[in-house]
Amino acid sequence: MLPSSLFPLLTALLSAFIAQVLKIPVHYYKTGKWDLSQAISSGGFPSSHSSTVTALSIAIGLQDGFNSSLFAVTAVFSCIVMYDACHVRYYTGKNIELTQELIKDLQHTGWFELDSPVYTEKLKTVLGHKLVEVFGGFILGLLIPFVMAPIFLA
Repeated sequence: MLPSSLFPLLTALLSAFIAQVLKIPVHYYKTGKWDLSQAISSGGFPSSHSSTVTALSIAIGLQDGFNSSLFAVTAVFSCIVMYDACHVRYYTGKNIELTQELIKDLQHTGWFELDSPVYTEKLKTVLGHKLVEVFGGFILGLLIPFVMAPIFLA
C-alpha cells in the first residue's frame, strides 16, 4: 500500500495525465485524424487544468475531511483555476485570433509595410477552454479520487 500522504499529489497528477491522453481520441472523434501532439497541448476536451485541481480538492476532502481548512483552500483555488481556464485564457486566445486577422487584412490593403518578424509569427490561439471542456475536466477530476481512494486510504 502506498503512503496516504501521496494520495492528493498522485491523484492530481494521474487526473492531469488521463485528461491529456483523452484529448487524443476526442480530437480523432472531432476531426477523423489521430494527432498525438494533443497529449501535450493546451485547450481541448477535457480540461486537464480543471481535472487536476478538482482531483486535488476531492482527494484532500476524502483524506482530511470536506470540512477541513485545506479542502476549503483547494476548493477556492480550483474555482479560480477553472474560471481562468474558461474565461481569461479562452478570450486571450480569441484576442490573438482577432489580432492576427487584423494584421492579415492590413497586409492585403498594401497601405502598411508590415515586414517585421513579429507580424508573421504564428501564435497559438487555443489557450483556454469552452465551458463544456472545463465541465468535462471537472467530472474527470471528481471520478479519479474515488477510484484511487481504495489504494491509498484503505
